[in-house]
Amino acid sequence: MGALDAVAGRVAGGATVTFRPSGSSMVPLIRSRQQVVVAPVDPSKLAVGDIVLARVAGTVYLHLVSSVDPARKRVQISNNRGRVNGWTGHDRVFGICVAVDDVARPGAAGKTVAADGNRTAP
Repeated sequence: MGALDAVAGRVAGGATVTFRPSGSSMVPLIRSRQQVVVAPVDPSKLAVGDIVLARVAGTVYLHLVSSVDPARKRVQISNNRGRVNGWTGHDRVFGICVAVDDVARPGAAGKTVAADGNRTAP
């Protein structure tokens, strides 16, 4: 089980989670050990450039949405260095990064969902 699996479980359960991921694949958007806040997301609202917590081919990533396919209800996940992780279904997108080091992420507002599954206000 990877380091992000436990976080994904909490977010999938409806929690907004604050944590410090490690790694350099998202620099300069997220640097290793910066504090991030991830909230449950409505995957149908995702756009290219959103940072999401998603499972792709068995691994959980905090990476970018690089393409969307609304007809097939899936998104393509990539890091910020050009590596494509692959496509994943909306059911495997757990959350959206809403802040990095207390700075709100552009475009995340209005895409989160409350614990009861309802979309939150923008």
